[in-house]
Amino acid sequence: MKAVGYSNPLPIDHAEALVDFETAIPTPLGRDLRVAVRAVSVNPVDTKVRKRAAAPAGERKILGYDAAGIVDAVGPEVTLFKPGDEVWYAGSIVRPGTNSEFHLVDERIVGNKPATLSFAQAAALPLTSITAWELLFDRLGVAPGKSFDPRTLLIVGGAGGVGSILIQLARRLTGLTVVATASRPQSSQWCLQLGAHHVVDHSKPLPAQIAALKLPPVALIASLTGTEQHFPALIEILAPQGKIALIDDPATLDAMPLKAKSASLHWEAMFARSTYQTADMIAQHQLLNDVSDLIDKGVLRTTLDRSFGAINAANLIKAHAQIESGTSVGKIVLEGW
Repeated sequence: MKAVGYSNPLPIDHAEALVDFETAIPTPLGRDLRVAVRAVSVNPVDTKVRKRAAAPAGERKILGYDAAGIVDAVGPEVTLFKPGDEVWYAGSIVRPGTNSEFHLVDERIVGNKPATLSFAQAAALPLTSITAWELLFDRLGVAPGKSFDPRTLLIVGGAGGVGSILIQLARRLTGLTVVATASRPQSSQWCLQLGAHHVVDHSKPLPAQIAALKLPPVALIASLTGTEQHFPALIEILAPQGKIALIDDPATLDAMPLKAKSASLHWEAMFARSTYQTADMIAQHQLLNDVSDLIDKGVLRTTLDRSFGAINAANLIKAHAQIESGTSVGKIVLEGW
């Protein structure tokens, strides 16, 4: 089968940063599905892993986490799917990735693809949907339901992949006041189109901008990017007994200033369930099916922004470079072989 991978961590402009190659089609075991991959999307985690993780000697490492495709074969313990089913998922960070024609994935982290979306539109969503859902409902503890909620949720980095889903979930499934941050007119408009009540500029001091809006208490903060830079301001903005959840990778983080406000800090890592085979791993199957239903009912929309063409090394290099530029809005997708 065709695949795209690399041997050693290299800058994206290096000739061998990502290369096309062929490898054996894998055999599904246990609860594995073998999926014929139709479309993938590129996330910041793809670029982070490429920069730091070498392949075993003499092998190539295959990246890619988001995928949409068709079940081609199943392992002997599979009960949730059958060959021919259209599926979507975000894979596991400890297994080979989705940048291959056929891919193995545990059925417990796979959902039924939304019927109203193309494979490309669907591939844009799994990783960011799981991250946003777990962050909002599992980590921050918000109860889904459209009833009024007298709190404000601040989303730092609202125009990125996770922010684009989080805005929609918070606006359509909760009664929170939703404020997103963005630093460019294009990204600001994107956040408003997705449902943010207000947008503030994270390239300028945040506390004064939030105060000027005269909002309900900012009891919840989702820090999706630049946490190290913004952390002192976020603590200042956060209401007493509030919660901050983050997904990025600050080099250092001093949580002690949160003590005075009896505030809490939460990490969201959507690969935790699959990496550690947690007892509730199947929650991601259920979550993806819930998101699929919401999309088919018109409650949520895809965050696909651009397609970079077929799944090959040249196009994936372009996608990685775009992600690394820090100027992406929504998601980048590749489709077909």
